[in-house]
Amino acid sequence: MTLPEVVLAVMWVGVTLYAIFAGADFGAGAWDLLAGGGRAGQSQRRLIEHSIGPVWEANHVWLIFVLVVLWTGFPTAFAAVMSTLYVPLTVAAVGIILRGAGFAFRKSVEDVALQRLFGMLFAASSVLTPFFLGAVAGAVASGRVPAEPVTIDPFEPWVNPTSLLGGVLAVATCAYLAAVFLAADADRHRHAELARRYRTNGIGAALVAGGVALAGIFVLRADAPRLFDGLTGRGAPLVGLSALGGLWSVALLVRCRYGLARVAAALAVTAVVWGWAAGQYPDLLVGELTVAEAAGSATTLRAMLASLAVGSLLFAPALVALLVVHARGRLDAPR
Repeated sequence: MTLPEVVLAVMWVGVTLYAIFAGADFGAGAWDLLAGGGRAGQSQRRLIEHSIGPVWEANHVWLIFVLVVLWTGFPTAFAAVMSTLYVPLTVAAVGIILRGAGFAFRKSVEDVALQRLFGMLFAASSVLTPFFLGAVAGAVASGRVPAEPVTIDPFEPWVNPTSLLGGVLAVATCAYLAAVFLAADADRHRHAELARRYRTNGIGAALVAGGVALAGIFVLRADAPRLFDGLTGRGAPLVGLSALGGLWSVALLVRCRYGLARVAAALAVTAVVWGWAAGQYPDLLVGELTVAEAAGSATTLRAMLASLAVGSLLFAPALVALLVVHARGRLDAPR
């Protein structure tokens, strides 16, 4: 592998981790929106708060990581994406902020009206944010981001069939991940009714995400033929692996094997993220910049990789410890 390819692979690991862990957090907010009122809704919201409470801020580290690597390692591509897609990126950033504020303040206030307001803010932002991030991915993947500064309509690059497909698929995937993770959490804490509810939700969300993906084949063929050729060519094995992972997770949910279902769901998302990378390679901006053309100087790339290696020695153990302790249920259980 060349030095730019190594940097891109490192960045794509960050994209994958953000898609899985932050994706599950966003999806939990979507299920919070659909939980309804009454006692059943309260029990679901308590489970959601317990499941994402210790990790929701930590998971956004991966977004910062991706942005820093893109900015430092591929400055031309970073500038092009930010200057072309500033509208959806701004909405997504505001959504992340409002989502965090809503989640934090809902637990701190006692007034019922304010609890509902902050809860709605948290839940609605949890749906809007992944939609706009998916729209950004669709714009990049369909070749609508010019490398050179040009005067362009701020809505044109991301208001198109491929971007809308990316947004809808992102929301559906987040809901699917969250339902699988929440079913496992509920089962671990012996909340059988909640486990059954999220098992059903997970199966339904998997079918919806699969249906959107199948419909997306026709969308990409008509609207993004270059991406379609890549996904059905070089990326086909990974796309197929993603489908198998999704089917495996559904089968495991049916059998109430929640722990393994989490692994299968993570595999499905990982495979589709890397399938996108394989289908788009060697372009970083489709039809505009290859990975080699977009890369910064070799000196910068080496220095960044060295810095990341040192930083990971300090950061990774703490994050892994947090995730392991949380996954094993050693933090406070939901009431």
